Amino acid sequence: MTREEVFKALDEVFEEVFDDASIHVGETTTAKDIEDWDSLEHINLVVAIEKRFSMKFTMGEVTTMKNVGEMVDIILERAQ
Repeated sequence: MTREEVFKALDEVFEEVFDDASIHVGETTTAKDIEDWDSLEHINLVVAIEKRFSMKFTMGEVTTMKNVGEMVDIILERAQ
């Protein structure tokens, strides 16, 4: 799986979770960039991403991710 493929899949997950087809995430996307991304939606988002990629983030990973790019790094690392 390439980095671009992960971002494409994440776009789909973000669009579904936030019910907004205009969302497109990038390396530096954070909760500050998406209006409805609050703590509750963060949980829903993490669960949806884990389901989409058939993986589980550790609590440490969830709490230390600074942006979507770091999330992609973890997904790609696990996909190897």
